[in-house]
Amino acid sequence: MLGAPVGDRDDDARGSPVAAPSSPRELVLACADLLHRGDVDGARRVVDVLLSGADPRGDAADRLAHHFARALARRIDDKGVDAPAGAAPTPSPSPSAYLAYNQIAPFLRFAHLTANQAILDAAANSVARRVHIVDLDVAHGVQWPPLLQAIADSADPAVGPPEVRITGAGPNRDVLLRTGDRLRAFASSLNLPFRFHPLLLPCTAQLADDPTTVLELHPGETLAVNCVLFLHKLGCEGELATFLKWVKSMNPTVVTIAEREASIGGDYTEELPRRVAAAKDYYSAVFDALEATVPPGSADRLAVEHEVLGKEINAALAPGRTGEHVRGFEAWAAAARGAGLSPQPLSAFAVSQARLLLRLHYPSEGYVAEEVRGACFLGWQTRPLMSVSSWQ
Repeated sequence: MLGAPVGDRDDDARGSPVAAPSSPRELVLACADLLHRGDVDGARRVVDVLLSGADPRGDAADRLAHHFARALARRIDDKGVDAPAGAAPTPSPSPSAYLAYNQIAPFLRFAHLTANQAILDAAANSVARRVHIVDLDVAHGVQWPPLLQAIADSADPAVGPPEVRITGAGPNRDVLLRTGDRLRAFASSLNLPFRFHPLLLPCTAQLADDPTTVLELHPGETLAVNCVLFLHKLGCEGELATFLKWVKSMNPTVVTIAEREASIGGDYTEELPRRVAAAKDYYSAVFDALEATVPPGSADRLAVEHEVLGKEINAALAPGRTGEHVRGFEAWAAAARGAGLSPQPLSAFAVSQARLLLRLHYPSEGYVAEEVRGACFLGWQTRPLMSVSSWQ
């Protein structure tokens, strides 16, 4: 564990050591405070202590400290300046890490399952024979095979299943094309009429000018806009409000929103120590959950922490326009209402499905799923970690 002394901001040029915090958490917060006060040299010394002492293969506290140290080191190296507006986005996790995350942690499957049920409920209550899903972050498309299977299984044999079309958005054309190929092959195996349209982002200007043309919206279809782990990638409050108003302008049958339950702002006007403390609070619970439910030394867990959670921590601590804006459910709900969307409480079946998912695939007394304020929350012990809600 950590305990080496580090210099504070008043050290002279020789860097004489003084008494310093000893726990990984204290060192991370001390580094954030030094950076906030402009003591880059002092912050770099603390980061060096963290990186030399926090074992990335150790216990949850050490592994978490290691990833926070890497994120802070990256911020120091970038000199805390805003990234240009056209800067490349953070690379997506590899398919293997993404699938491993799905297997060892319930967050993605919980979000996908609960959002899918809201879409199925909306389609069941519609007379339309076409279902169009606009997925703003389709990635590898793992959310959609269960939904396609459910639509095929519930179809009336006399008329057959409805046509399903997915507009899948993302920043990588090759990934989108491979995702479309996999989904088309799966739908074909079900004899389900299916189309996939790749939408390369960013294309904000074109979408704002004429979303009907770009998205091929048609009257008489059940339109679902899927925002699973997407809204936090938008910039300031104004960009979020503009996006949600654009969604509302399409008159969707259902809008699904799934986000992490945290308050981690990416705005450079928010003090870095506060952002780091909020991120530490959230990711401490995530790392504790993985520590309690995944076997020691798991290669999958290390890959997930490096390629998924580590990148999330980098994004949460990044300065300026590169930072993410993770809010709690109340903030997302207020933004949705402000855009004219109305809450649609999730069905009791959706909540019971979420609980069954935890019991069958992530058996631990620590994970909890419950319905609160019309949304479904996933938590670890008493700490909410994710919410899923439905809007119209």
